Amino acid sequence: MKFPNSELDISNAHKYAFQNKPYLLHDSRCGCYHCLKIFSPIEITRYADDNSIGTAICPYCGVDAVIGESSGLPITKTFLEKMHNKWF
Repeated sequence: MKFPNSELDISNAHKYAFQNKPYLLHDSRCGCYHCLKIFSPIEITRYADDNSIGTAICPYCGVDAVIGESSGLPITKTFLEKMHNKWF
């Protein structure tokens, strides 16, 4: 997968924060582009639409802006800041 560099790529990356529970269960690292925290998905205890394909809620800020490493996106502070600037 191509890492997001352009504004269009950042916009497309947003979809990985939706219905991401199945992917996060197999990841070892994820990040929240609202509070910019990088953490282990095992810290996630709440999902919106609490079902098998739920959307992760960040355990630090309570926002549904979590992206996991299986997305192929860089889980770095720099990338999360770019996402934050676009979406918040």
